[in-house]
Amino acid sequence: MSKTIINTPDAPAPIGPYNQAVQTGNLLFISGQICIHPPTGEMKNKDLQEETHQVMHNLKAILQQAGMTFSNVVKTTIFLTDMKRFAEVNEIYGQYFEGEFPARETVEVSALPKFVNVEISMVAAK
Repeated sequence: MSKTIINTPDAPAPIGPYNQAVQTGNLLFISGQICIHPPTGEMKNKDLQEETHQVMHNLKAILQQAGMTFSNVVKTTIFLTDMKRFAEVNEIYGQYFEGEFPARETVEVSALPKFVNVEISMVAAK
């Protein structure tokens, strides 16, 4: 099995021993992204809407680096610290897909890196 490491300066640098994404064959596995703004390293989390948009922008940058778009996404996982806020995240998340939504699960967790409210990972296919 061959694999290609995907990294871009347009998404946050990993904060641990992992890569932004790994591609093997026609599949791209994107690590969970949080609301770090790549040019500044600052958290974009004045509210959940800003936080979710920044997460999606980071995911988009990684997809683009791999020559893909949200239309290539086949599976996502959303991690939330408060499931009561699911509708807020879901509304923004849905704006990034053009009617072809991927498979998905959303789970509530007790905490996320840097104490953010939302983290999203993806699997995409060419």
